[in-house]
Amino acid sequence: MALSKKPVNGMKDILPREMEIRDYVTSVIKETYRSFGFTPIETPCMENIANLSNKQGGENEKLIFKVLKRGEKLHLAEAKEELDVVDYGMRYDLTVPLSRYYANHANELPNPFKALQMGNVWRADRPQRGRYRQFTQCDIDILGEPSNLAEIELILATTTTLGKLGFSKFEIRINERRILKAMAAYSGFAEEQYDDIFIILDKMDKIGLEGVEKELKEDGYDSASVDKYLSLFTALSDKKDVVEGVDYLLTTLGEHLEEEVAKNLKDIALAVNAAKAADFELVFDPTLVRGMSYYTGTIFEIAIPEFGGSCGGGGRYDKMIGKFAGHDVPACGFSIGFERIILLLMESGFEIPEAPKRVAYLVEKKYPAEKLVDVMAKAKEARANGQQVLVVRMNKNKKFQKEQLSQEGYEEFVEFFNN
Repeated sequence: MALSKKPVNGMKDILPREMEIRDYVTSVIKETYRSFGFTPIETPCMENIANLSNKQGGENEKLIFKVLKRGEKLHLAEAKEELDVVDYGMRYDLTVPLSRYYANHANELPNPFKALQMGNVWRADRPQRGRYRQFTQCDIDILGEPSNLAEIELILATTTTLGKLGFSKFEIRINERRILKAMAAYSGFAEEQYDDIFIILDKMDKIGLEGVEKELKEDGYDSASVDKYLSLFTALSDKKDVVEGVDYLLTTLGEHLEEEVAKNLKDIALAVNAAKAADFELVFDPTLVRGMSYYTGTIFEIAIPEFGGSCGGGGRYDKMIGKFAGHDVPACGFSIGFERIILLLMESGFEIPEAPKRVAYLVEKKYPAEKLVDVMAKAKEARANGQQVLVVRMNKNKKFQKEQLSQEGYEEFVEFFNN
């Protein structure tokens, strides 16, 4: 049987052109985040299955690539449940590994700790445009900072990075988990119903207000509560400004919304709008839920018009590290949708700015070995002057060879013949 030359479904080979852009974007991300004081770290690609299945990762826990026990530990015939044969899993995000990492190394790290982590993650998801089963995540997190300085820094660092990559007129949508709960409480829903209600609310951008209403009522929720709940979103539809939207809820929800929660979100908006370096709009989005149940406070998401969906997001998760450390640690993070950013840049014909001049030295196949020394010396000198030099044998079809090299960005050709 012939071996398959295609990659596994949902994963992809990366061609040189894309790899160059990925390398460039990675360098911009790391340089910008370092300028904000973030420190690069790395965690393993696998975690103990119990860490990944702690009911904090929402729907992603259903998408874990699980790893079978090995050797003497694997007893398939005797297995009665999954845990009898599975002990590890491929990480589905970088937040769970970071939380374990911090709990394990807190005494060796500064407080607060500003972490930068880039790496592959795996989800057994249905592949689609901009979504793969193996993909790169790019996270920044601030651990140990309880104030909204963390949110402000994360939003500014992320948006500055996107601006440097040429993105403009995008949105950062922002909300607060405690505002979501206050709106549900005001409407008369029971607290144990919140998570299921939020799952339906999270579909608002796909099924609209009427679709959300239909699902809530079909699931048996009280019609009066549903109507009261959805009237809030109707009233907020034209209140995109964070201060305006939050002030409306503060007046409407009364005792259900703490003034401190409202003030916290407004202060974040005021600081970000005053200090932002990129061309974007901070928008209050009361329908923003974020699927992870580990979020405890502020949540945010990147919306880039060219993509039509989320290109990253994050929020505050003050209870996650405590599951590893035994005591809670304030934590907040923001993840750029790296693969979707790359997709948009590729589709727009992005060219790396200030790239070195590319020169191809085409050497005749019969060119004598003793003369190659001179060719290599010239290439060395050109590289020292900042050029990117490819030394390659001249093909019989030289025209086609040059066309291919031109597509790779080579703009000058130097030919060497044995005269």
